[in-house]
Formats: sequence, structure tokens, C-alpha cells
Amino acid sequence: MEKSQASAKSRAARKSGDQSGDLSSDLSGCPLHDLREKLDAAGLRPTKQRMRLGWLLFGRGDRHVTAEKLFEEAQAAGAHVSLATVYNTLNQFKSAGMLREVTIDGTRTYFDTNIDDHQHFLTEEAHLLVDLPKELIDFRALPEPPEGMEIARIDVVVRLRRKDAAPSN
Repeated sequence: MEKSQASAKSRAARKSGDQSGDLSSDLSGCPLHDLREKLDAAGLRPTKQRMRLGWLLFGRGDRHVTAEKLFEEAQAAGAHVSLATVYNTLNQFKSAGMLREVTIDGTRTYFDTNIDDHQHFLTEEAHLLVDLPKELIDFRALPEPPEGMEIARIDVVVRLRRKDAAPSN
């Protein structure tokens, strides 16, 4: 079979959902394939911008980034995206359940690729957010929520500074 015919057969098989005509089941573990599947599962079209930003976000394991930091990384990687596109994409990923948003003091927002229940350490000097496993904090003595309400999520940020550093406000 010629290469163009094989490609057409593979595209048709993917479109119809038939896995026997392509290699998608063999591609599990391939970062780009996994990202495309993650976008598909979230109901997001794998556009060029989403693929490029998703590669930067999810290609290095769990991490915390600001929109500005991701924009800098995208520029350094040669991706021609605007800061507005970065913000829009991060918010789309968050709305689709692919990211958690962590806001510090109402002024600094991080996007967390680890969407499991966990808390954070924040280093005050470097503004570095680090995962803190939920098992390390005892949540047994929480107050009862008001009538008709339930606790949706608990966000804890434990602030760290060097012992010899002056206290911050």
C-alpha cells in the first residue's frame, strides 16, 4: 500500500474510532499523543496553540506556573503566542479540569498541573510554590459548614522563609 493511501486509511480509521487501522494504541506514552488524548477527553480541540502550550505545561511532570512564566517559556521555545492566548488557554485548561488555579494574596495566580487533592508550601523570597501532600496536614477538626452547604475543597498555603530573613507583612 502506498504511503498516501496508508495515511488516508489511518485518518479515516481515527475519524470512525476504529483503532485497528492506526497505531494510536501503540502510541500510549508518547507525550504528544498523550496530550492530544488529554485534550480530546476534556472536549478541547487540539489546536496548534493548545498543543504548544500543553507540551510546555504537561511535558515536565507536575509544576506550578504563572501565565507570565509560561509566556516566557513559549517565547523561548519559539512559539509565537500572545500573552492573551496564554491566559485564555490556561483558563480553558482550568475550566476543562486539566489545571488547578492557586491564587496567593489575590495578586499572584499560579496554575497547577497536579489536580489531585494537595496543599502547598510557598517560599516567600522566590515566590516558589511546592506541593505538600495532603497526608501531612490533619483536617479532622474542620468546622461544620452552614446549613445547606458542603465543603468543596480546602486550599492551604504554608508560607516559608529562611530563619534569618526578616518577617514579611
